[in-house]
Amino acid sequence: MNVFKMNTFKTIRQRPGPKTAKAAETRERILDVAISLSVERGYAAATMREIADRAQVSLGNAYYYFPSKEHLVQGFYARCHRDHRAACGPLLAATPAFRDRLRGALAVWQDQIDPFHAFAGALFRTAADPGSPLNPFSGESAGVRDDAIALFREIVNGSRDSFPADVKPFLPVLLWTFHMGIVLFWIHDGSPGARRTRALIDRGVGLICALLAVADLPGLGPARRAALQLLADVLPLSPPTNQEDPE
Repeated sequence: MNVFKMNTFKTIRQRPGPKTAKAAETRERILDVAISLSVERGYAAATMREIADRAQVSLGNAYYYFPSKEHLVQGFYARCHRDHRAACGPLLAATPAFRDRLRGALAVWQDQIDPFHAFAGALFRTAADPGSPLNPFSGESAGVRDDAIALFREIVNGSRDSFPADVKPFLPVLLWTFHMGIVLFWIHDGSPGARRTRALIDRGVGLICALLAVADLPGLGPARRAALQLLADVLPLSPPTNQEDPE
């Protein structure tokens, strides 16, 4: 039994999304202020009352959209992913090689996230708590998590490269897991411009491509099948069984 499959996670009840343009604008304004204050003064120093005051909403209204400061961090994470997905569109449309698609998508992510490195500590503290809504495996993170995995599926399926048939279904989740490791490394990366993270992306993508190149070699079948069974037992998501690759 795979105890890490997502249907074993308790879905945390959350607020419905904004139903009107005005509500969406209010929510985004609160989030903008929270991010600005956190970058300016630090996440811990930014209080919900101060965020509400600067956003020109009542404290109760701020808590309606974001029941806790953790939910503000989750909102930041969701926005970053939304912007990343949009920015990757032109890149993926013009780039057929898997290596370039993966490396380019991860480089775009770092370009977008680097200005918020001061916010990284809050991201780590919140995501590291198993009970946090920002935990990558939580019910509240399911939407962003599934969409992120879908992006990696697009990177794989839209590539001109071929992959072993039994490996390919696992790749999107494996690449998402790789990205989560990069996020953790970036959070702790104190090098100028987070350049060590850029080096990790470049070398990590090279290693992934090298492993995929030899995965189908004769004689590696038993070892590959054992590795895939291990992945099936421990990965947070099972590979899709009802999705066809695009023709």
